[in-house]
Amino acid sequence: MKVLEVGCGPGSFAEDLVGLDVTCLDPSPEMLATAKRRVDGARKERGEKPAVYVEAIAEAIPLPDNTYDMVFCLFSFRDFRDKAKGLSEIYRVLKPGGQLVICDAGKANKLHGFFGVLWMNSVVQIMARVITKEKNHPWKGLAKSYTHYGTNGYYRDMMRSVGFEEVKGRLLYPFGMSSRFKGRKPQTAGVELAPLD
Repeated sequence: MKVLEVGCGPGSFAEDLVGLDVTCLDPSPEMLATAKRRVDGARKERGEKPAVYVEAIAEAIPLPDNTYDMVFCLFSFRDFRDKAKGLSEIYRVLKPGGQLVICDAGKANKLHGFFGVLWMNSVVQIMARVITKEKNHPWKGLAKSYTHYGTNGYYRDMMRSVGFEEVKGRLLYPFGMSSRFKGRKPQTAGVELAPLD
């Protein structure tokens, strides 16, 4: 099974993908270098061939059409500059019948989002300062990106408009501050059907 992780970061998810043909994509060469050490180290210990690493953004994936069985975006979707274009690119590289899984920020609706902004700008920031012991910790960007993030319904509709079927999206608990989305490229996508007589 061929798997692509879009926005792989340091490889913390990809290192645990066992027995799969893995491609890690990220726009940051530093993140890819870290992911390569981490993921290939784990794969070598298991006797697996190295993963493939691609420096690119989600909106311009330099990979062939209809290649991957599954694509994962784990807390990277919110960083896409053009989410519809990124979803279109993911759709393009998925095989017919392939599945996309996104885990990212969660907003059930605008009211939930309002309380989420309060949570991200208070509790999360305090926890980050305690954990990192730095005033300018790296989680400051998380609160900003959450503020501008759409609702679950908005992104479900966007996935459908790109062509995904069986689209689902729900909050993840216990905190309800993240969501998981799933969608499938139709089996017949890109396949020319024989005309009926």
